[in-house]
Amino acid sequence: MALTVEIDPHSGFCGGVIRAIGSAERFLSEHPGRPLHSLGAIVHNEEELERLSRQGLVTVSKEDLPGLAAAGLTSLLIRAHGEPPETYRLASNLGFEVVDCTCPVVLKLQKDIRAAYERLQATGGGRVVIFGRIGHAEVLGLVGQVGGDAVVVEDAQMLRAFLSDGTIRRDARIELFSQTTKSPEEYAEIAGILSAFLADPSGLTVHDTICQQVARRHSKLSEFALSHDVVIFVSGTTSSNGQVLFGLCKSLNIRTFHISSEADLRKEWFRPDDRVGVCGATSTPKWLLERVASHIAGLSL
Repeated sequence: MALTVEIDPHSGFCGGVIRAIGSAERFLSEHPGRPLHSLGAIVHNEEELERLSRQGLVTVSKEDLPGLAAAGLTSLLIRAHGEPPETYRLASNLGFEVVDCTCPVVLKLQKDIRAAYERLQATGGGRVVIFGRIGHAEVLGLVGQVGGDAVVVEDAQMLRAFLSDGTIRRDARIELFSQTTKSPEEYAEIAGILSAFLADPSGLTVHDTICQQVARRHSKLSEFALSHDVVIFVSGTTSSNGQVLFGLCKSLNIRTFHISSEADLRKEWFRPDDRVGVCGATSTPKWLLERVASHIAGLSL
């Protein structure tokens, strides 16, 4: 048998990223020679960022905004991860034209968190708890919806620490949310720990906020990882979703390797008769998956 290579048909950009990149490319094509400034990386993939930078997309931080405004460079893209309300106020005060590419799923989550917080405040208080990665752009935007008055937990260990030190009390009413790209299994574990801890489990409201496209990808990717001898997982080094999905693949197939591009591939990972699966995160472009697969197919073993 010869080495065979298959690309996971369910991998590649999620809808929110496709929408954001499409909006950026459309703006740049309609305004030739005019740069578009993305507040943070539009996608957590170095290869795609390099491609877009050649078209005129420039990644900036909030600290850069006053200088850009002073220079008359006032085109600003809000990426799919979303931003807290204060960012929009700052952009408006500085005179920026905003291209808002916040993912509709994230927008709904932001709205739901604001509504939950208002409910809790109107009925004597409680805690908004968000399962997500501290410092992640989406999570910063979510916490900003309630002025920072939310508890963010990254995993079960952190949650148990908050339960033991009183950050979350047994008599509290909890509205629980998840970052849209987290593992459904881990989210269920977080909800289970909270339910068992609270004096009145009915005081816990668990919101279904993981993106369904992402949730379906978990089950499909599990099948994909188990059906191949070797799995090559392609994603950017800063992709939160990439870390979660790579971990899923690795837990099911020990011969799973993470790369950023075809330059990271190693011949010693492969055997001549291997069935190789190439897959990636919601931030991994299809063209990169195809380039990696082509490179693997051309290896001389």
